Amino acid sequence: MSQQAQPTAPAIAIERACEHAGRIVTIRGWLYNLRESGKLLFPILRDGTGVIQGVVSLKEYPEAFDALKGLTQESSVVVTGKIQAEPRAPGGYEIQINAAEIIQRVPESDPYPIQLKEHGVDFLLDRRHLWIRTPRQAAILRIRAEAVRAGGDFLDRLGYTRTDAPIFTPAACEGTTTLFEVNYIDDQKAYLTQSGQLYLEALAAALGKVYTCGPAFRAEKSKTRRHLTEFWMLEPEASYAHLEDMMQLGEGLVCAIVQSVVKNRARELATLERDTSKLAQIAPPFPRISYEEAIQLLQKAGNPAKWGDDFGGDEETILSKQFERPVIIHHYPTALKAFYMATEPAHPELSLSFDIIAPEGCGEIIGGGERESNYETLLQSLRRHKLPEESFQWYLDLRRYGSVPHSGFGLGLERTVAWICGTEHIREVIPFPRMLYRVYP
Repeated sequence: MSQQAQPTAPAIAIERACEHAGRIVTIRGWLYNLRESGKLLFPILRDGTGVIQGVVSLKEYPEAFDALKGLTQESSVVVTGKIQAEPRAPGGYEIQINAAEIIQRVPESDPYPIQLKEHGVDFLLDRRHLWIRTPRQAAILRIRAEAVRAGGDFLDRLGYTRTDAPIFTPAACEGTTTLFEVNYIDDQKAYLTQSGQLYLEALAAALGKVYTCGPAFRAEKSKTRRHLTEFWMLEPEASYAHLEDMMQLGEGLVCAIVQSVVKNRARELATLERDTSKLAQIAPPFPRISYEEAIQLLQKAGNPAKWGDDFGGDEETILSKQFERPVIIHHYPTALKAFYMATEPAHPELSLSFDIIAPEGCGEIIGGGERESNYETLLQSLRRHKLPEESFQWYLDLRRYGSVPHSGFGLGLERTVAWICGTEHIREVIPFPRMLYRVYP
């Protein structure tokens, strides 16, 4: 029989336990694990902010002991007790439990499916809604939240206004081969957005400097560890900005995110056993090479890349291993970039574009550049790419009425977080991954 938790004890988050040493508190959470040793129980509790070891004595608190004895994994529970320093316990503190209330007991006949042992990836992905409760997955998601917060704070400080772009769009942004088509109202066709960029260009003309953080969708039939069909991007866009401005903004944004995670999420990085020595050294300026120089580096490394080839995962991995910090690759061939990318005036075969490739083989985390601001040039580019002009009339209006040089980029949140966390596959760094053959749960 459970004993009601003492109502006078303040409820605290486990991550703040160190601030309450010597005090009686209440913790509301779930049972992660339970160890029994004779007349002592050692429940490990989690509450979403961390884990803490509890200890309860049969002799001192028999009702709390009886409530917790044999309790099943992931049963929800409220405990009250004194926080004490304990170097041998996870996090260095434990709670000496004097009262326990079981909110919901997981039945022994239907135990929690993710036991404290190794499971296959497909098994875990089928149960992603439960997998995210584990300390490793929870740590990754808190790091993801820190990355979003730090990126937004960095852009806010520079005078960028956060805004939103639509999810439904009338046409492609990044090419027609990776569009998700949607049946809209009254037999209209719409598409899930590939990027908020085109709409951010309109917003930049209204507000000067803007950014959004939202989902993007690409119907790529890819199974690589770097691809999802639904992912999130942090996208800034600025009027009166050129390629150089965006390269500097990109490296500043990446550094701000990395250093904020290193500073504020050290506990989570430790949970992941991430070596932070390399992350701590991420600072501007980043090394820069042109696309042509990148081709030369690849050829020197034995890769068969030639001028005009796009870079895939293998090429990005080779290039990233040449540098200890992220590397900026700029001036890709115009033919490799989207219809809206501006070109180098003296060399129209080169676009005013750049990518940032993360170290440790993590691939491209930023792609962007300067947008074409001339109406006639943009119209001809639309026609060359065989895109429907009627769907882009609003976009052409931006060049009809007060067009100015403007630039921006997209930072892939999952790839950035995967690099920071040191995860092998980006499916772990988004709450519910959507991949080629996976839309459940």
